[in-house]
Amino acid sequence: MPITPLMPVYPRCGVRPVRGEGCYLIGENGERYLDFAAGIAVNALGHGHPHLVKAIADQAATLMHVSNLYGSPQGEHLAQRIVDNSFADTVFFTNSGTEAVECAIKTARRYHFVNGNPERTTLITFNNAFHGRTMGAISATNQPKMRDGFEPLLPGFAYAPFNDLDAALALIDETTAGFMVETIQGEGGVSAGSPEFIQGLRKACDEHGLLLVLDEVQCGYGRTGKMWAYEHYGITPDIMSVAKGIGGGFPLGACLATEEAAKGMVFGTHGSTYGGNPLAMAAGEAVLDVMLEPGFLENVTAMGERLRGALEQMIPNHDDVFDSVRGKGLMLGIKLKDAVVARDFVAHARDAHGLLTVSAGENVVRVLPPLVIEDSHIAEAIEKLSEAARSYAPVAA
Repeated sequence: MPITPLMPVYPRCGVRPVRGEGCYLIGENGERYLDFAAGIAVNALGHGHPHLVKAIADQAATLMHVSNLYGSPQGEHLAQRIVDNSFADTVFFTNSGTEAVECAIKTARRYHFVNGNPERTTLITFNNAFHGRTMGAISATNQPKMRDGFEPLLPGFAYAPFNDLDAALALIDETTAGFMVETIQGEGGVSAGSPEFIQGLRKACDEHGLLLVLDEVQCGYGRTGKMWAYEHYGITPDIMSVAKGIGGGFPLGACLATEEAAKGMVFGTHGSTYGGNPLAMAAGEAVLDVMLEPGFLENVTAMGERLRGALEQMIPNHDDVFDSVRGKGLMLGIKLKDAVVARDFVAHARDAHGLLTVSAGENVVRVLPPLVIEDSHIAEAIEKLSEAARSYAPVAA
């Protein structure tokens, strides 16, 4: 059989969406799905949010793209708003999360270079990490499924078990530039860094002159009930990559940094043709408008607590399928029993019961609804999950 026009790198399922309405996706034959995947934590405002739609349409009719050779009033304004609402002093806009990670890696290495320590090139990263699909990003993980067949990889990475502070500290040597870590691992299994772990990495960076690079591509931008996941830990990073929810569905990412950490990123050191284009900036502004509305993040926290409580209440009724709940805010994971395969259960809930979720490592089902869900969506999701568990569970002998 000849290769398909779309390169066949995705195991695409039978869902073929053509329209979105709030927290629902509609297929090409009118099938309706409750979307608790949200484009893998991308559609933070759901589908067709009127403020986001209008901002994109108005900007598209005005100016979509110019070169970064010219001044960017749109980029300057959004960057200032992000700076005002984060640890950062400066922002580089990208088109995706993996590009934001690449910028973060370059920023960290360049910092030590201009400080007169060019040997400090190694970032200590963590098992089960997912930082993206570019060569630098796959080099930053030790997962064979990401790396096999793409060698030689980029040197300059060392790997430690996630949430094992002692193991991470033991890897520090004269070549270490810093740590790069997901504050909450997404694809790896919705595993949150423990306070001792995240705070310990920050302390080690301060003591050794290293940089703490956080990857909040999935867990940032309101997903956990705070603007950034690091806020749960009482620390700030030096550099951070973000994307997914930042554009609400429009391709947009960003690398955030302090003035000190970004001291080496001067004219000519980095660039992007499309990064920070006016259309992306309009989308970013619209998402931030909604995120910063009074009560928005508090409502995410409240909805997260209600969803988690409902899941925990449901689990004992289907304890042959479900084990436990993990995560923060509306970034939740359901750990399944060993006899149930997460990918299979996700497919069953989708195809038989119209509920969209996402599988993850450690046999976890990711529950990543739009941040605008209401009680009715939680009730519907729990009903669908219960039905899926009931029909999936093996029949008792």
